[in-house]
Amino acid sequence: MKQFIVIGLGSFGISLAKTLYEMGNDVLVIDENEELVQSMTGLVTHAVQANATDENVLKSLGVKNFDVAIVAIGSNMESSIMVTMLVKEMGVKYVVAKAHNELHARVLYKVGADRVVMPEKDMGIRVARNIFSSNLLELIEFSKEYSIAEILPIEEWFHKTLRDINMREKYGLNVIAAKKLNDEIIVSPGPDYVVDEGDVLAVCGKNTDIKKFEIKM
Repeated sequence: MKQFIVIGLGSFGISLAKTLYEMGNDVLVIDENEELVQSMTGLVTHAVQANATDENVLKSLGVKNFDVAIVAIGSNMESSIMVTMLVKEMGVKYVVAKAHNELHARVLYKVGADRVVMPEKDMGIRVARNIFSSNLLELIEFSKEYSIAEILPIEEWFHKTLRDINMREKYGLNVIAAKKLNDEIIVSPGPDYVVDEGDVLAVCGKNTDIKKFEIKM
């Protein structure tokens, strides 16, 4: 079991936190919004309302003991950079940070991020990649054991629900988002979500399971 800390409860942070917890990991989430924090009760190990830019708060939460920190702060770029720098300085082994643009990404790398992701940009760029022969479009590694991968559904999944496909049981993968051909993005699709031809699915899982899926496909 790994210990993850997710800082920032936007749609990206919420999806990751819930999925990591469902996969059996210890997950702490932090956000200043009390309503968002309360909504995560029972969905993660611990949910704390706090200002993550306060170094003393991070120290009191024992941030240095976590294996992976995911800085998923929304629109406040300054806070995103500050928190990334703080968690890295405190000794977190692997830090993943969400960026809004290329400049933001470069700064995050300079202050210590091990991996920077731009979910909105990446999903937009890759929606047309269904001409690829491989069903695995892109892999974003956020620890030595876990990654997020974008995949194209195979034909036998078309017009079936996620419950029917049962990806978690068959492949060890959790669907955290789906993008339709009309650019609509569904975050944390439920078991009744119907997979259509042309969908792009974002899945989270162990690197070994993602590799097995790629080979099978």
